[in-house]
Amino acid sequence: MSRYDEGTERTFAALPPAQGRGFAKTWWGQAWLKSLEDAALDSQQLKAGRRLARAGAVGAVTVRPGRITAVVQDRDRTARRADVLLEELSDEQWDRFLDMAVERAGHVAALLDREMPPHLVEDAAAAGVELLPGMGDLEPECDCDAWDHCGHTAALCYQVARLLDQDPLVLLLMRGRGERALLGALQARSAPRAEPVAGPEGVDAAEAYATGDILPSLPTLPELPSEPGTPPSLDTDAPPAPGIDPGALHHLAARTAVEAHRLLARALRAEAEQQGSEPELTAAQDAVRLAVGAPEGSVAARLAEGSGRSREGLTRATRAWSLGGPAALAVLEEEWTVEGETLVRARAALEAAWDEDERPVLRAGFNRWTVVGEAAQLRLGRDGRWWPYRKERGRWVPAGGAALDPATALSSAEADSGDGEA
Repeated sequence: MSRYDEGTERTFAALPPAQGRGFAKTWWGQAWLKSLEDAALDSQQLKAGRRLARAGAVGAVTVRPGRITAVVQDRDRTARRADVLLEELSDEQWDRFLDMAVERAGHVAALLDREMPPHLVEDAAAAGVELLPGMGDLEPECDCDAWDHCGHTAALCYQVARLLDQDPLVLLLMRGRGERALLGALQARSAPRAEPVAGPEGVDAAEAYATGDILPSLPTLPELPSEPGTPPSLDTDAPPAPGIDPGALHHLAARTAVEAHRLLARALRAEAEQQGSEPELTAAQDAVRLAVGAPEGSVAARLAEGSGRSREGLTRATRAWSLGGPAALAVLEEEWTVEGETLVRARAALEAAWDEDERPVLRAGFNRWTVVGEAAQLRLGRDGRWWPYRKERGRWVPAGGAALDPATALSSAEADSGDGEA
């Protein structure tokens, strides 16, 4: 499928026309498309790009550090060279990423398996290395002379999302390191290093006494642990004090460790000073957060009661929370009327998401659009993102993370559609 030029260039043969509505199935492929869709100023150009990519109009894709290139054919068969640029990581950033990766064996194993788990990206971000592109990071260049993303560069990005699904190392090549160089550096860092033998050292006693009032410099801050700490075991011979539930206490300690690790990672990011404070959770929201992680029966029952939900309702709530925190929980439980400019933007997004012959029939109700004849649904969040839902055993449940593109979100719900339409 590909060829290498000393590991610094990789060329993929043209992919066949895309089947279905979604270009990216993995979360990192969807993050790539989110960077494109967040920054593009013209949704019609994105629609044109999706149409060209689906039709197989994108030729062989060449990937090299900082740039991807392909020839894209218009509907009139005019060939255009499209390039998309992505900033390479500096040598210092690569060193931080490699040092972070070898500290946790699961990171290296995931890369070898062509996977990019969220904790790898989060750990890299905590080390000051952003692997996935953010808003505006994908810079377009096209010989059609468009100054922003055109249909040709958009088509190239949609096609690359399919390549990233197959191999996330393609992204690392764009960031500056080919597979052989990357794996070689990881292997070198993983090899055991001989400890230097310390020889006898000392200073004159009078000299040491004379400089005794000089304090040593403060030690450097310890690095963020790769994962949350494990609470101490509560297994003892002593019976618990009255009113103390050991199972609940152990679960609370474990969830507190997870939350502390998340907050610390967020605080240590380079852009932390630009981030606003998170709103305080309500008691019901906090009960859902604590219920993530499948607590024991008695603990789950208490959390369900504290959240004001049934056990089944709590299960749906924790599923939503795992996908997007408070925002996803609000989409699960809130119905609100879409009107004014928000309704205009929603209708425009739905109109642009599919070609006329591919558009599903949707029935609107409040902020929810249900696919007629299928067990799939789109829900609009108050932040303008679309959330996929599917029906399971007669109830709507979250089916994936949010997306700005309704078609991308709906493809997640359709992948595992449930037992019937609403």
